Amino acid sequence: MKTYVDQYLKMMEIERGASKHTLDAYRRDLDDFLRFCDEEASGIRPHEVNIKLARRYLAELVRAGRARTTIARRISALRSFFRFLKKEGIVGQNVFAALDSPKLEKKVPEYLFIEEISALLKAPDITEPAGMRDAAVLEILYASGMRVSELVSLNIDDIRKGNPEIRIVGKGNRERVVFIGEPAMDALSRYLKEGRPQQGKNRDAEAVFLNKSGQRLGVRGVQRVVEKYIHQTAILKQISPHSLRHSFATHMLNAGANLRTVQQLLGHSSLSTTQIYTHISTERLKKTYEKAHPRA
Repeated sequence: MKTYVDQYLKMMEIERGASKHTLDAYRRDLDDFLRFCDEEASGIRPHEVNIKLARRYLAELVRAGRARTTIARRISALRSFFRFLKKEGIVGQNVFAALDSPKLEKKVPEYLFIEEISALLKAPDITEPAGMRDAAVLEILYASGMRVSELVSLNIDDIRKGNPEIRIVGKGNRERVVFIGEPAMDALSRYLKEGRPQQGKNRDAEAVFLNKSGQRLGVRGVQRVVEKYIHQTAILKQISPHSLRHSFATHMLNAGANLRTVQQLLGHSSLSTTQIYTHISTERLKKTYEKAHPRA
């Protein structure tokens, strides 16, 4: 079956534009099932995988104490893999299509209130080059709602002076336009003029955001930036760079933005992914009601 796994992942990469991270995750999940198959019946072929074997694999994952999210992800990967095998005529049915994944609780993402965001954005010392960069990073993450991976992938050519639009390539190689307001534009302009290293033997000339070595700032580097200022502002929440994206979506919806618009700005392929933010908005409304209404 390993040969078919390789073919499937190649299809995912070429036809669907799956990222290396996604492909690695799928390979790990599928390899775990291949290990299980070898233990159950060495040399088993795809068309010999039946619903009983699929259920035994599910039972093993549960017995091993795997998290519900892990189990759901692995069943989803196998469902997709066997869909590919059926399309190619290698199996007659997708046995994993009939297998129910464990129900997952929808976790409401952590986000910041507007006053907390304001304190965070004011925290960097913009008289120093590092502070100029950090201010631009925080402003753009919140202003645009872009993913951290999208932020660190930005090149100088992606930024047009004085233009609030930034064209980025997100998940699945889908291109979209995001917007930044004046505060973010000012912070970015200041960083590019005064904070970004202009010279250096090892300087990355293309990347917008650089680390102290002059190389492209990585995801972990952005995490450290956010952690630094969350600590500095004494915000008592578990906040990550992704929380600024959550805050962007929540504040947009609270201000009356259309759900479809927020979906497009976030780059979600499905509206259901965006709908979790309506739960956040409703929860805040509920808390406000309970706090303000005398008979709540």
